[in-house]
Amino acid sequence: MKLELRGITKVFGSLVANDHIDLVVEPGEIHALLGENGAGKSTLMNVLYGLYDPDGGEILVDDEPVAFAGPGEAMAAGIGMVHQHFMLVPVFTVAENVALGHEPIKGAGLIDARKARSLVKEISDRFGFEVDPGALVEELPVGVQQRVEIIKALSRDAKVLILDEPTAVLTPQETDELIAIMRQLKAAGTSIVFITHKLREVRAVADRITVIRRGKVVGAADPSASETELASLMVGRSVSLGVDKAEAEAGESTFQVRGLTVLDATGVPVVDDVDLDVRRGEILVVAGVQGNGQTELTETIIGLERPVAGSITLDGKELVGVGVAGALAAGVGYVPEDRSTDGIIGTFSVEENLVLDMIASPPFSRAGALDKGAIRDNAERRIVEFDVRTQSVTAPAGTLSGGNQQKVVLAREMSRPLRLLIASQPTRGLDVGSIEFVHQRIVAERDKGTPVIIVSTELDEVLALGDRIAVMYRGRVVGVVPGGTDRDVLGLMMAGVPLAEAVEQAAAHHTTLGEADIEAEQSEEGTL
Repeated sequence: MKLELRGITKVFGSLVANDHIDLVVEPGEIHALLGENGAGKSTLMNVLYGLYDPDGGEILVDDEPVAFAGPGEAMAAGIGMVHQHFMLVPVFTVAENVALGHEPIKGAGLIDARKARSLVKEISDRFGFEVDPGALVEELPVGVQQRVEIIKALSRDAKVLILDEPTAVLTPQETDELIAIMRQLKAAGTSIVFITHKLREVRAVADRITVIRRGKVVGAADPSASETELASLMVGRSVSLGVDKAEAEAGESTFQVRGLTVLDATGVPVVDDVDLDVRRGEILVVAGVQGNGQTELTETIIGLERPVAGSITLDGKELVGVGVAGALAAGVGYVPEDRSTDGIIGTFSVEENLVLDMIASPPFSRAGALDKGAIRDNAERRIVEFDVRTQSVTAPAGTLSGGNQQKVVLAREMSRPLRLLIASQPTRGLDVGSIEFVHQRIVAERDKGTPVIIVSTELDEVLALGDRIAVMYRGRVVGVVPGGTDRDVLGLMMAGVPLAEAVEQAAAHHTTLGEADIEAEQSEEGTL
């Protein structure tokens, strides 16, 4: 099926989200739509999917003009969409979610549950998705939930599949699996519109690339183009894809974790006897595959979880038991990994979200009364400083793109005096220009003497930011190594291989980790 957009325009008040955009998706191709967060990519696809009415232009399917009054009509025409934030009912099974709204009916008007399960199994088997039709969605990993969304679209006979920032919430391993699935779908004749800002993934899987900047198509590129060329086209200027930072001048260890143990609801340790030190003026990156205790570690530090054993001290003061308010008062800045659930309140305005954890203090509150002028002034400064794309400071934060929501969280947490900064997946969902900015701010915070803990599943980010790297596996710290450690060593450690053994196995691949550095870390940390 051939899909064509001609002169699509969409306006929200004074904001022109899409400005006369032309796009052609040929049958059986993967067409990447590349651009910064807020560039208008998702808006364009929401117009195509019938969620928004266009203010100009037309949509053609197989050279015939069409107009969709809603997603149902788009699906009937063979267009499916997997949204960045999944549209699944957590307490329903996979089969129930796939059949929702299109339930197969048997005699007496009853839902044919067996047929619904059979349909999921047939599609799952055809593409090797390995999805259990009877599994509850809330119990599935994020990567599998995404497959459920794809199965739901394919069950409606989608000939064109829109994937909106599909890797924003995936681990590197899940991203590789998704790319393999995209290639399978293409081989089966499905066209894919791949909305993203991740350059490496575009080059790996796209047949053609269209670049959008501030609502306009600014060019097309071949997948053979370099990441630097694509980044410059996407952002409109030269962008450094590395991190420019001087050697850390680390001071004393002002943040310490000793013997920390946290149990899940079933009594199983998710953080298991962890020891960590972070010095003033250094960045410690906690690396590992998602789900190995990193989330619980950071949530325990900020006071969202209560450990069953161990201590957490900042500037010599115990943080265990002080709660979130106590941790914030002690100078901890916290960027959670799930911005939409834990980082912002979607119904609150952008200006309110920018002062959430400072609202009771001057200059934003005096004698129990809010100073709305100070709140507004702060928002206007932070929006410019962090390049938050929003219609106004009073717009609900939930209406922003995912990347711009992340900028709001970062702006709030990094714009007050800090004694410790914790950032989980700080650049998840951000474009290359924003990533460059966030990395610069993190390094600047380090250079002010603040201890910094970064949790990341992106190996490039781990290696670029980390002065030291602590690798977690099944709740334990496998080892702490210097920044710049060989990828092979880190990859083996992330799979649970102890440091010494990982170094031996990686030696055949010309590891760059020096023996002196290893010995220094072993004697200094006592965790290896």
